[in-house]
Amino acid sequence: MNDSLKLASTLPSLASLVERDILQELLADKKSPNTRRTYAKSLRDFFQTITGDQTREPTIDLVQEFLSLDRFSAISLVLKYKGMLVNKGLSPATINVRLCAIASLVNYARKIGKCDFSLEDVEGLKVQNYRDTTGIEPESFKTMISLPDTNTLKGKRDYAILRLLWDNALRRNEIRLANVKDFDPDGGKLWIQGKGNSQKEAIDLSPQAIAAIQAWIAARGKVNNSQPLFCTLDRATNGHRMSGNAIYKIVRNTAAAAGIKKIVSPHRIRHSAITAALDATGGDTRKVQKLSRHADLNTLTRYDDNRLRHQKEVTTILADLI
Repeated sequence: MNDSLKLASTLPSLASLVERDILQELLADKKSPNTRRTYAKSLRDFFQTITGDQTREPTIDLVQEFLSLDRFSAISLVLKYKGMLVNKGLSPATINVRLCAIASLVNYARKIGKCDFSLEDVEGLKVQNYRDTTGIEPESFKTMISLPDTNTLKGKRDYAILRLLWDNALRRNEIRLANVKDFDPDGGKLWIQGKGNSQKEAIDLSPQAIAAIQAWIAARGKVNNSQPLFCTLDRATNGHRMSGNAIYKIVRNTAAAAGIKKIVSPHRIRHSAITAALDATGGDTRKVQKLSRHADLNTLTRYDDNRLRHQKEVTTILADLI
């Protein structure tokens, strides 16, 4: 057998090259595990909705059938799907994420020559971000953070998590994804996977947060640097990485135990910390941006407007004019 025949025998068949799993290729191209999960869920919902079969998985044939549509048929189908999402009462942000996933699939297919149309004419819904930036007062959070029993392993863990949520206004996923090696007590830093970032960034910790994390790690015992910084403690899953829902429950239950009537989530604590930081710095949005890590300074301006209640002030002025 000559070299060309040997090479041919090791290559996949032409048919297998044609039958590419474009959806899986798209997901594999996404660096963030969270993005992969979100896109997979969105695309599954799209194909299940348009086929009317909620048990059907998006097979290679089904994906290729969609990508082989003509431009007008494809746009019409996606617009119909968009309308169905609106009728379900889903939030604009959720609808836009699902439309973005479909557009990414189409754009990827176009790049590799498996699709002839784009979805540029399918517009997302206008989203008003952070309309409600109200949180809880520092005194209320002070009561919350006093409740974990730091004589217990769970109490040490929960106290450290609450410290990070307030002192650094972290998102629960940023806490969830941190590993033991990301904590640098000597440098007073924690490396986190920020929202929308493919690489980790270092944030400075308060002395209280450093001490809290050190106490938790010491009580936890010997761990590998690659293990999650915060783990589950129940008998069935002990040592596993905590879920976002587990962190949410810690916050929700602690707030309820503190007698706080408002539903408190990790993100509401983030709102509270950012608002308190604006109060403490006299509304210095550029300085607080280093804490919140918002890419758009206008987002912090909305926090500041809500904090100062400018709309109420102007409403009162107008009412007094008549």
